[in-house]
Amino acid sequence: MKKKLLYINCNSKPEKLSSSKTVARLFIQKFIELNPNFEVEEVDLYKDHIPRLEYEYIAGRSALVEKEALKQLDDHAQKEIKRINDLCEQFIDCRVYVIAAPMWSLSFPPQLKEYFDCVIQDKKTIKFENKKPKGTLNNVYRSMVYIQSSGGKVPLYLKPILNKGLNYIKYIAKYLGIKKFKSILVDNTGTTEKEREDAIDKATKEIDKVIKSLKY
Repeated sequence: MKKKLLYINCNSKPEKLSSSKTVARLFIQKFIELNPNFEVEEVDLYKDHIPRLEYEYIAGRSALVEKEALKQLDDHAQKEIKRINDLCEQFIDCRVYVIAAPMWSLSFPPQLKEYFDCVIQDKKTIKFENKKPKGTLNNVYRSMVYIQSSGGKVPLYLKPILNKGLNYIKYIAKYLGIKKFKSILVDNTGTTEKEREDAIDKATKEIDKVIKSLKY
């Protein structure tokens, strides 16, 4: 049985116009070439339906309604909850995660946050011990790679302050129990195609090193 890599794509641009998606595709191609025992699943956060968590879907802290409470909801709500659970189960079923997203207003597009709101569920990806949440995905070795593009170059000394999207995803990975987190930053894509190509080439050179650092 093959292991799974989940590609989470959060960019509205076609792949040929998106720096983060271009680098992510090259990363995945190289990863599969080196690891043919993996298969790729993909979630496109701009094309695939990602439900918003309405209050009536929630039974408790980070837990969805079940059984009789679920039956009381209308068909639309039941379908939304099934979709949320399917996204969560797909996430749990994977060993490697590759996320491609642009930097937007020092963070990332809102669809990525909504996706993680679906994935983070009590008794599935987290559990509560002494009223404190703890990730459950450390039951096997999992790795996450965050590939982020940005138009400008963020100075090294400002990255901890300004790179809020990267910081959030790194924290979420740790929170869920994912043991290895790496990032590839496609910085300074600029305003011309030459600048963008240079940024992609520079980021692409990191792919081999990142893949070698992963465990799965």
